Amino acid sequence: MKHATALASAAAVSLLLAVPAASAPSVGAAAPAFSLPAVAGGSGTVELKELAAKGKGVVVVFVSTRCPFSNAYNARMSALAKQYAAKGIALVGINSNNNEPDSEVAEHAKKNGLAFPVLKDAGNKVADAYGANHTPEAYVIDASGKLVYHGRIDESKEEGEARSHDLANAIDAVLAGKPVPAAETKAFGCSIKRA
Repeated sequence: MKHATALASAAAVSLLLAVPAASAPSVGAAAPAFSLPAVAGGSGTVELKELAAKGKGVVVVFVSTRCPFSNAYNARMSALAKQYAAKGIALVGINSNNNEPDSEVAEHAKKNGLAFPVLKDAGNKVADAYGANHTPEAYVIDASGKLVYHGRIDESKEEGEARSHDLANAIDAVLAGKPVPAAETKAFGCSIKRA
């Protein structure tokens, strides 16, 4: 009986460890601050508050080197980064996967021509703070630091089949000074491989 209780307790602990430490902040709340090293597309440390202060908003996308869903969006993310950079919106990728080392992240960004910095979230602390669970998973933060969108980039892994450009719509709303029409959508992709 004691053995069964011990096994049940161990199973409960391992189940708790598999769950992210925090849930996603609500749309309308302050976006969790971060300061992370750029391993591709930049150098030094990148801070959310500095990105927000320089422009009209920030797009944060949790990405992966190995996830076929995240990789299917590489060109779309780069296009968004280029399209909106001139309009004052910064896009950054955050890699929180424990099984993808810095060197792999840097090589992947170079090989795929990613047009945005990729930051490394060792120990997945930022993913936990944002409640991010998938790659790709996107967040839009306005210039005041408020989270105004959380969810998918669009609804299809296949670029030619995408009809609902949710992330672009959210960015356009921020630039127009309007509320985001669909502020929350369901992100999909691979799970973040947490430490």
